[in-house]
Amino acid sequence: MENNNIERTQVELMTGNLTGAREMKNRFVGVAGLPRAGSTLLCQLLAEHPEIYCEGHSSPLCNSLLATRRMISDDQFMLSQLDVQFDKTYAHLKSAMQGFLHGWYADAVKPVVIDKNRAWLHCIEMLLHLDPEAKLIISIRELGQIYGSVESQHQKTILLDFIDHLADFDRFGRADQLFAKDKSIGAPLSSVQAVQDLPQSVKDRIYFVKFEDLMAQPVATMSHIYAWLGLAAHMINPQQLTVQAHESDSHYRHKYRHKQHDHIEAPKPHEIPPRIQNQIESACAWYYEWFYPQK
Repeated sequence: MENNNIERTQVELMTGNLTGAREMKNRFVGVAGLPRAGSTLLCQLLAEHPEIYCEGHSSPLCNSLLATRRMISDDQFMLSQLDVQFDKTYAHLKSAMQGFLHGWYADAVKPVVIDKNRAWLHCIEMLLHLDPEAKLIISIRELGQIYGSVESQHQKTILLDFIDHLADFDRFGRADQLFAKDKSIGAPLSSVQAVQDLPQSVKDRIYFVKFEDLMAQPVATMSHIYAWLGLAAHMINPQQLTVQAHESDSHYRHKYRHKQHDHIEAPKPHEIPPRIQNQIESACAWYYEWFYPQK
């Protein structure tokens, strides 16, 4: 009898049918966007829904998948296997990366998981290759106010330099640098611009949410997002929000704060020098035509 039990257990382990074992594939939703555009608040509001699991912090999951792709593409054993059995080896790789993607939140008991990382927009097609049902929410904001928020925080922490050493520039020069394609505003902005080149089937998996809408109409905005995610209706209370531990701000030298609040209160508009505002609108005319045509 004991041997039979052992044999049955071995079979169940191999087939995945062991009593108590649970295989659950959560619906995966990435959150990305421009800095100072409300992604921290967005994650806080997403977490208010009873069917959503959201830790709120920027996650290393996307970076880990990208690192795996870079590493495995240079691995000599991988390259040798691809030469002799490409389809099977590529299937191994895909299965392994899918397992890593969904295994990251294996302990989440809610049907939808939120993963925040600005890089998701840059590699949305890789994400959909691993999980065709994944979705991505992108937070955006009027660009002058993004710059103004960054500059305002810099003035409060002026004795600390930026991670990319922008403190020595004058305000116009710093604005110009922030919008460069490899800098904190310019890099994700380039990824937003690249969305226009994606197939419609990929665009359909992306939802842009304006910071201004979160401030002015948080209940209606979140109701639309919940519906787009295929979730049951849920009404948030903008004046009574759950506050989670915020993520570290030291990496970016406290220039981009991630503090959460127990209620929504729209910030005062930042006064932007006309020369800087005009430069931003001129250089990023496509952005205003797309998202702020009334400006």
